Amino acid sequence: MKQPSSSARTWLITGAGRGLGRAFAHAALEQGDRVVGTVRRPGAMAELLAEYPNSAREILLDVRDAAAVATVVDLAAQAFGGLDIVVNNAGGGIVGAIEELDEQQAREHLDLNLFGAIWVSRAAIPHLRARGGGDIVQISTVGAIGSMPTFGLYNAGKWALEGFSEALAAEVAHIGIRVTIAQLGGFATDWAGSSMSFASPKPEYDVLRNSLFGTAEIPWLAADPESSSTDADPRTAAEALIAHLSGSERPLRILIGDDAREHAALAYAARRDSYGEARGFNWPS
Repeated sequence: MKQPSSSARTWLITGAGRGLGRAFAHAALEQGDRVVGTVRRPGAMAELLAEYPNSAREILLDVRDAAAVATVVDLAAQAFGGLDIVVNNAGGGIVGAIEELDEQQAREHLDLNLFGAIWVSRAAIPHLRARGGGDIVQISTVGAIGSMPTFGLYNAGKWALEGFSEALAAEVAHIGIRVTIAQLGGFATDWAGSSMSFASPKPEYDVLRNSLFGTAEIPWLAADPESSSTDADPRTAAEALIAHLSGSERPLRILIGDDAREHAALAYAARRDSYGEARGFNWPS
C-alpha cells in the first residue's frame, strides 16, 4: 500500500461504493493518490477505508440534490486541502420505450444521469481553479454516440452529458481545467442489475423486447455481474483512465473497453447514413 506523497493528487469520485466507481477509487489509491468518494449507502467504501485509512474518505451524497452537492464538494475539498480530479461516475440505466415512460420516472433518471453531473461539475470548478487547474472526467458510454430501442431516455441523458461537457471544456480551458468524456463499452458491473430501472411494460412492445433481450419479461432477473463472461473487468477501465490522466496530451474523448471502438464506429457510420444519400458533405464511406 502506497502512502500519499507530496505529489499525490486528490480525487473526488461520485458513486465510489461499487462497480466502476470503486475500481476508479482503488486504482487511484493504489498509485498513492487520495480519494474522497461519494456513496448513497453508508459503509459502501468500508474495505477501501480500512485498506487506505490515511488517504480515503467516504461522504454520503445524492447527486440529484444540487444544494447537497455544493456542500459535499466543499467538504471533499477540505478533506485533503483541495481537489485535482473530479470523476462524475454516479448514474444508472433505464429500460423503457418512450411511450412506456412516466414523467416522474423520466425526470428522476435525468436528475441522476445528467443534472447530477452538472451540479458536481459546477461546484468543483472553483476548487480546481484555486489549484491552478485540474481534471473533470465524465463517465459516458458508447450509447452517447448512437441509440438503442427501449434505451432512448438513457441515450438522451448521455447525449446531453456529452453536449454540456464539450461546451464546458471550452469554457474552462483557459484556467487549466481539462475535461475528459470517457466513452465506455461493456464492463462487468451491476449496471444491468440493481442500478437499472424499468418502465411499466406495454404489451405492444413485447415482440421488440423479445428480439432485443431474448425475453419480453420486465424487469428481468438481475445477474451476478462477476459471473459475466462477455463484459470486461472494471479494473481495466480504471487502468485506462489512470493512463489517460497521466498523459501530457489528453483528448476530450477517450474510448475505453475492447468493444468500445467497434460500437463507436458503427454508431458514427449509422449517424452519417441517417442523412441519406444526398447529405451534401464529404465523409469517407
